[in-house]
Amino acid sequence: MKVTDYFARANGDTLISFEILPPLKGGSIDSIFNILDPLMEFRPPFVDVTYHREDFVYRNNHAGQPEKISMRKRPGTVVISQAIQNRYGVDTVPHLLCGGFTKEETEDALIDMAYAKINNVLALRGDARKFEENFVSEPGGHHYAIDLIRQIKEMNNGNYLDKDIVEGAKSNFCIGIAGYPEKHFEAPTLETDIQYLKEKINAGGEYIVTQMFFDNQKYFEFVALCRANDIQVPIVPGLKPLTRKSQLTSLPASFFIHLPEDLVKAITKAKSSEAVKQVGIEWGIAQCKELKAAKVPSLHFYTMGDSDTTRKIAESVF
Repeated sequence: MKVTDYFARANGDTLISFEILPPLKGGSIDSIFNILDPLMEFRPPFVDVTYHREDFVYRNNHAGQPEKISMRKRPGTVVISQAIQNRYGVDTVPHLLCGGFTKEETEDALIDMAYAKINNVLALRGDARKFEENFVSEPGGHHYAIDLIRQIKEMNNGNYLDKDIVEGAKSNFCIGIAGYPEKHFEAPTLETDIQYLKEKINAGGEYIVTQMFFDNQKYFEFVALCRANDIQVPIVPGLKPLTRKSQLTSLPASFFIHLPEDLVKAITKAKSSEAVKQVGIEWGIAQCKELKAAKVPSLHFYTMGDSDTTRKIAESVF
């Protein structure tokens, strides 16, 4: 079932959904189940599974010289998505990136998803590789998310890269896209970013999931700006509980977001790691209650391997 169908069927009620990371290469899929098992009591209609592009590592070759090697540290997104659907009977939303894929590899991944009866995909450009200043697309791949969206839409219409394919099977993907309440860090202004977002909607994006934020007013202002620019699709708030003092610097640096002064002061005053986590949980509960009262489509939690904190917040909200 499509994510947008769940929103329509909810008839204004707020759903709950989760995003998980594939395990590091060499890990077990049981680590995914250990995260999701305690969260299934909240009956999420869908679970997102992130994708991670290849990165470069340096290792000594047989001659003892450092050699640059390309490696995917978290493979398995499509298979994990299928395993989650089979185990829990919920829909999954695998992420698909421009970075690290040629157009042909993108098509093959979409075909795998269609064979697995996966009906949703989140289309993203992806980040720059570590140690690269700017995003560099794969040779023969897409540089912008809008082009990835167009390729998915073409396959939904039965059009494949190989023009010898006549009357190709039509996929049925619901296409989600990312939105940034505090603007994407590469966009010159929030208004410019909204125009890029509108172009992605016009190209085939059907709902928006936002970057994490800790000030609900940022989300409400973002939604209002979208509506003022005739973006009428569902806009899902992305949420990440703050659980460590180090995140006061790491989250703004990595995700280009603002932390409210009250939250920073409360975290700074906390005397122990447990006290820090409790502050994050209480802040998350207050955020979620306000968002739920505003009838957002879903509270979408970036679990990042921490189901316990997410569970404690969800218990107080649902």
